[in-house]
Amino acid sequence: MENLEKELRHIYQAILAGEPTATSIANSVHPNYQLSAKNLYRYLILRTFDLRSIHDRLSEVGISAIRTSESYVLKNITNALQIIQLLQGKEQLENTVLDNLGYKKAKKTLKKHASQLFNANHKRHTTEIMVTMPTEVSESEELAEQLIAAGMEIARINLSHDSQEVWIKMVQNLRNASEKLKQPIKIYMDLSGPKLRTADIKINKKGKVQDYIRLNKGEHLILTSRTTDGKTAKYKEEKQLISNAEVGVRLPQIIQDLKIGDPIFFDDGMIEGRVIGKAAEEVELLITKTHKKKLKGGKGINLPTTQLDLPSLTEDDIQNLPFVVQHADIVGYSFVRTPEDVAKLYKELDNLNNTDIGVVLKIENKEAFENLSLLLFEAMKRPKIGVMIARGDLAVELGHERIAEVQQQILWFCEAAHIPVIWATQVLENLAKKGIPTRAEVSDASLSAQAECVMLNKGPYIVDAVHLLKNILIRIEKHYTKKKPSMRALNVAKLKLEKLGNVNA
Repeated sequence: MENLEKELRHIYQAILAGEPTATSIANSVHPNYQLSAKNLYRYLILRTFDLRSIHDRLSEVGISAIRTSESYVLKNITNALQIIQLLQGKEQLENTVLDNLGYKKAKKTLKKHASQLFNANHKRHTTEIMVTMPTEVSESEELAEQLIAAGMEIARINLSHDSQEVWIKMVQNLRNASEKLKQPIKIYMDLSGPKLRTADIKINKKGKVQDYIRLNKGEHLILTSRTTDGKTAKYKEEKQLISNAEVGVRLPQIIQDLKIGDPIFFDDGMIEGRVIGKAAEEVELLITKTHKKKLKGGKGINLPTTQLDLPSLTEDDIQNLPFVVQHADIVGYSFVRTPEDVAKLYKELDNLNNTDIGVVLKIENKEAFENLSLLLFEAMKRPKIGVMIARGDLAVELGHERIAEVQQQILWFCEAAHIPVIWATQVLENLAKKGIPTRAEVSDASLSAQAECVMLNKGPYIVDAVHLLKNILIRIEKHYTKKKPSMRALNVAKLKLEKLGNVNA
């Protein structure tokens, strides 16, 4: 018991030692998030400790374990330490912290922030349902009605597709359907960000246009900033290579940023390669894995270790912002990586005299994940904020074996910051696209109740997917909302504390 008290006191004192920094950060954010900023900083300190042994021993003596303390860190540690002292017959620990952020207040704070960003008009479940709008919604008010009636509360319009003419028709049909059904919805618009994609492929093959390049493991591919329609590899009759396959990129500047040895992924990781050579306008890749053989134009490119000199907010995004602030309730920020990226968007919104629109940071690359706490502190300078876990891109960037761990860590950090989370990518994907769910995706959808919002992608059976998701959420929320982690020490917490100036990290 004495050893347990000593370990808890060590953590308690470490958190107290960080209070000046926590207060300084809190003073820089919006008043709505001042307590939340303090708690997030305390959580960073807490997660530099390996807590697995501590909370098991606390549970053994009947004390509420600290594994669920994300949203009220100091209060939880203080309570545990006080009870340990009382069990030993010692005087109760004097509470030196006045903010009194406990379980009930923390839960209420997160709910309040989620309500400000989203609708919060539910009767039977608390997790919001967001749906990516198919182009058909611009042509059919009936489809908009069906989605809203099924349970959709947030309509996502992806600005990477279609045009302003189509988007405005979508908005009109959605607003009309919402008013007709007397069910409020919110409009979410995703900024495109820099489009890391292969250029169009148009190869003339015996009078027909081929829109792909066939690739095999061990072959080489030229990725170029030059204008090209693409080329297939050419061989002599005895299979001796004459020239490598070639494909262009839609953002030529990434060629400059790539370095020899950098990994590169195409088409959501279906084709993998590594840079083995570089020239002024091209890089040579060795194809290391092919889960599919055909690389088409317009496919996504992921560069998990490359330091890209690209703006998260593109000129197209800036041109679209006036339209977004006029018609949307929430804006999604793609490709955000650093606190400076967040500040850039906020500056553009200020230039438009907009202080009301909600802002969602899409965590979709390795740099954003590693900078998560810094991004959250910067985001807290506005009152309506959220985070989207873009699990597809994260899986490619960080490895599929890490995605379950990473999505949980994002949930923990956002809970500590009292920031609502959107759980995204391939939720009930098979049902939406093919009409029947897999068992695995139903289980995955049930886990989404840990977040404040779940996003479904479009498909021919999207209305059925919304129906099923709503029923899953109603059932699962009767059982739990957040899971209990084991809480080993997190390197991401230590590194960010060091960047924030905590000398004890």
